[in-house]
Amino acid sequence: MQILKDEWKSKWYEAVFKRHSRRQYNNINISDEDLTHLNKVSQQLNNKIDGVKIVVINQNHDEVFKGVVGSYGKIKGASAYAAFIGDMNDYNVHEKVGYIGESFILEATSLGVATCWVGGFFRKEMVSKHISINTNEQVLAVTPLGYAPTEYSFEEKLMSMFATGHKRKSIDELCVDKYNNDWPEWIKSALELGRLAPSAVNRQPWRFHVDNNSIKVSADSVKESYQISKRLDCGIAMVHIEVGAMKHGVKGRWQYLKHPDVAVFTIE
Repeated sequence: MQILKDEWKSKWYEAVFKRHSRRQYNNINISDEDLTHLNKVSQQLNNKIDGVKIVVINQNHDEVFKGVVGSYGKIKGASAYAAFIGDMNDYNVHEKVGYIGESFILEATSLGVATCWVGGFFRKEMVSKHISINTNEQVLAVTPLGYAPTEYSFEEKLMSMFATGHKRKSIDELCVDKYNNDWPEWIKSALELGRLAPSAVNRQPWRFHVDNNSIKVSADSVKESYQISKRLDCGIAMVHIEVGAMKHGVKGRWQYLKHPDVAVFTIE
């Protein structure tokens, strides 16, 4: 599998460092230009990966999102949202949703549209009222879409503190065979961007196995947590790895693997 286009690689690389999860938005409708562009990109992504799709919903989302405890942590003020949907008959559905969803989110970030991965605290039955979902499909995650204030709200800061309580791991901790300073620059770049990928409460469930011309991504364990698949988180990291490699002119393809392994990126 390879979906990244040259026109995406540089702006997605920059978007990795700009992207921050936002839960408070300023109630301004997304511009027609940005909405049209996001719909176009979602269709391009949908055509490249079988078994998963993105649907952009330009309507009130209040009934879709719920708070972590009561209304605490609830998404507020976004004018639209996107649903990440997968065919549950596909063994690799979770990593595919993570991959296609993060691709969409990085594109939105490059436009200045704020987002937030939401995998557990939303009402799937409400999403199904807005769009048509096949019997074998399931909404695995959603993201609000909108413009966020420059300053973070007090509630957002508290949510961020909870996530950062899970200290981000070093590359050495994430590499099964430990970090090697003699690795090519493309590998170092790919691993660093993979390390920066978002995950549920910053748990970073991915582990990297590095070879001369490949990087394999595996889940740290088979035990799930936080109502979100670890393979979905690993799919998010896969996009970052590919973008980091492309930054140094290296292209490759992903091959899906069986649990606990997720996929391997091999350069062309």
